[in-house]
Amino acid sequence: MNDKQPTAANPKQPQGVLPDALDRSLQASTRFSGTGSVGGRKRLEIDGERVRDGLAQLVLTLIKLLHELLERQAIARMDSGSLDDEEIERLGLTLMRQAEELARVREAFGLRDEDLNIDLGPLGRLL
Repeated sequence: MNDKQPTAANPKQPQGVLPDALDRSLQASTRFSGTGSVGGRKRLEIDGERVRDGLAQLVLTLIKLLHELLERQAIARMDSGSLDDEEIERLGLTLMRQAEELARVREAFGLRDEDLNIDLGPLGRLL
């Protein structure tokens, strides 16, 4: 049996940067209550709004990462000469609209641009 995969018999979580970041996020949005325990276990209380905000931050971070990768790919294609002027114009406008929409959604959730640059521990910042 692989020790790194969590199972009912082996609840040990895999170690690494992403699980650590997710664990910190989960700890920020949950707490254990000494009251209302079930079967002698403490009850987990989840703050729905904080979970929603954390999920929005995670999804927007992934979308921003994909956007930046698309921008880099577009620049590489322009530098290689594989795009004509019309394709470059269309690609630029599309990326600009995408960036504007990302900023609009980010602001709707009350997030700053820095909030999407999550800390990956020993790997550094994501963006």
